[in-house]
Amino acid sequence: MKNLVAYFSASGITKEVAKKLANVVEGDLYEIVPEIPYTKEDLNWMDKNSRSSIEMRDHSSRPGIDGGLGSINEYDTIYLGFPIWWYIAPTIVNTFLESYDFSGKKIIVFATSGSSGLGNTIEELKPSCSISTNWLGGDRLKSTISEEELKEWANKF
Repeated sequence: MKNLVAYFSASGITKEVAKKLANVVEGDLYEIVPEIPYTKEDLNWMDKNSRSSIEMRDHSSRPGIDGGLGSINEYDTIYLGFPIWWYIAPTIVNTFLESYDFSGKKIIVFATSGSSGLGNTIEELKPSCSISTNWLGGDRLKSTISEEELKEWANKF
C-alpha cells in the first residue's frame, strides 16, 4: 500500500500539516500549485471582488494547476489537504480531483481553518471523482498538530 499526501496551501499552514502527515504515513508529498499564484489581495475574503471570492461564488470555477503528478496508479490511499474557504474546499481542489481517475482509491480529507469545520466539504467534492472512489472521511486539523497526534488521527482510518 502506497500513500500520497496531496495538498493545496495558500498561506503555508496546510503545507506544514501536510509535510508532517507525509512523514507519519510514509507517503509521497504533492503540492497542488495554482497556474496563477494567489496574492494576498486575491485571498482577501472580505473583498467580494477578490479572486478567491469570485471563484468560491462560482462552484464550477476550476483554477488551473501548474505541473502535474503524472500517474496516481501506484497509490492506494490519498490524504487530501486544503484550507477551508467559505465552508468548503477551494475549487482548485476540484480541479485536482477531476484531473485523475480515483476509481477504487481511498481518499481521506484533512483541512485547516481558523474556526470552520468540514461541514459539507466531502459531499461537495464527491462529484469531482468516480462513483467508485472510497471516501473514508476526514477532519479539520489544528495547524499546531504534532506528529504523534497525526499518527493517532491517521490510524482512525
